[in-house]
Amino acid sequence: MNTKLLLSAFVLFAGISSKAQYTSFNKQEITKLKSAVKTNVEINKYYISFQKAADAALHESPNPIDTIRTEGLLQGDPKKKATQKALEDMPKIYALSFVYKISGDKKYLTKAIEYLKAWATKTTPNGDPIDDTNLDRAIEGYDLIKENIKGSDAAVIKEWWRKTGELEITAKYNKPERMTSKNNWNAHRLKIIGEIAWSINDEHLQKYTIEGFKRHLELNLKPDGSSIDFEERDALHYHVYDLEPLLKLCIVLKRATNTDYYSFTSSTGTSVEKSVTWLLPYVNGEKTHGEYTNSKVEFDRKRAANNEGGFKIGAPFDPKHGVNVLLLAAYFRPPFLDTARKVLGTDEAYPSWQSVSNEMMRN
Repeated sequence: MNTKLLLSAFVLFAGISSKAQYTSFNKQEITKLKSAVKTNVEINKYYISFQKAADAALHESPNPIDTIRTEGLLQGDPKKKATQKALEDMPKIYALSFVYKISGDKKYLTKAIEYLKAWATKTTPNGDPIDDTNLDRAIEGYDLIKENIKGSDAAVIKEWWRKTGELEITAKYNKPERMTSKNNWNAHRLKIIGEIAWSINDEHLQKYTIEGFKRHLELNLKPDGSSIDFEERDALHYHVYDLEPLLKLCIVLKRATNTDYYSFTSSTGTSVEKSVTWLLPYVNGEKTHGEYTNSKVEFDRKRAANNEGGFKIGAPFDPKHGVNVLLLAAYFRPPFLDTARKVLGTDEAYPSWQSVSNEMMRN
C-alpha cells in the first residue's frame, strides 16, 4: 500500500473510531432495539417509560450544579440535597438521547444537547470519583448522540468530558499513598475514565484505563475473591460497590478491544470473575453477613447514627443489593440472569434494563 493510501486508510479508521459507540448502543444495536420495541412487550414497556421521561424533560429546564458534592456527606446535608436534585438531569439526558435514536424525532436531540451543554458550561469537575460516578447516564446519552452534535456545542461538551477524565487522574484523591487510589474509589475512577475515553476517543485516557484496570486488580482484589473494601468496611455493600463499576468497565472494554477483562487474571491471581463468584453465596442466600460490625471507617458509624437506610451496624446483608452485580456479570455469563430472577422473585425475561442491554450488546 502506498503512502497516500495508507494515510487515507488511517484517516478513515480514525473517523470511524471517533464515532463508534462502546459505552452505549451502536447503530446495529439500535436497529435491533427499534424492532424489539415493536415486537417485544417487555422491551416496549421500558421504551414507554423512557419516552414518558423524555416527554416530561422537553418541558423542563436543565438544572446543573457548580460542583457535584455527594461523597462524605450525610443525608440531609444541604450540599448533598442540592446535588441530588441536580442529578435528576442524568436520566433525563439518557431518556432524551435514547428516544431520539429510536424515534428519530429531533426535538429530543435538541433538548438532550441543551442539557449536556448546560452541564458542560456550568459544572466544574472536582476529580472525586464518588461524585463523578453519578455521570454514567449522561455519558451514555452523549455517546448515543455524539455524531449528531455539531460545531461549538460538540467542542464544548467533548472538552468538558475530557477535563473530567483528566482530573480524575491528576486529582489529590489519586495519589499512591492514599487508600482512595486502590479501594472502591479507584474502581469508580477507572469506570468513569473508561466510559469517557471511548466516548470521546481519547487514546491517553484509553491507555490509562487499561493499565489502571490491571493494576487495580492486583491492589484491590484478593486471590480468594474478597476485596480490600470488604476487609476495610466489613460490609458486602462495599464489595458490591467495588464490583459494579468494574463490571461496567469490563463490558466497555470487551466491546472496544474485544478482550475479556471479566476473566482476566492478574499477576497476583485475582480477577473480577473470582470476586463475583466469592459474592454469589451471599446473594443466593447460602451465606449471610452482618454489615459494618468491624468497619475501620468512622463515616460508617456516622451514617448509622444518622439512621440512614442500609447502613445499620450489624444488619444482615440484603441479597437483592447484590443482584445488579449478577445482572452485569450476565453479559459475560448469561446463566447469572436466572440466579438474579430467583433472588428478585420474578419470571420476567428482562427484569432490568441491563438485561435488555446485555442481549442487544452481546450479539
